[in-house]
Amino acid sequence: MLIRMRGIRCEGRHGVPDEERERPQPFVVDLEIEVEAAEDDLSATADYDGVLRVVRGLVATESFHLIETLARRIAEVVASQPGSVACRATVHKPKVAKSLGIDDVSAEATAARRG
Repeated sequence: MLIRMRGIRCEGRHGVPDEERERPQPFVVDLEIEVEAAEDDLSATADYDGVLRVVRGLVATESFHLIETLARRIAEVVASQPGSVACRATVHKPKVAKSLGIDDVSAEATAARRG
């Protein structure tokens, strides 16, 4: 079973230039979360609110030079959440896309639950 959460708006300090790390900038995260959910039971699937808190917390509190690293970190953490089996995370950097005159700059990573 697959759960999609798209357009998770966050702010964080990720990038190589100092100015990108000094002030928060917008990021948008899309998730595809593989869940077992074999039963009609909330405890057998991912908790949307919990996932949102985790993603927004990671983007806001951690700092990486590359959005590739941020995407990998998000995928790993979401995949490890109760009810999740695997996660594909796409991180969009809209401010950079706008500055380049293009529609999107993004990085995608996939991770599976360990154990």
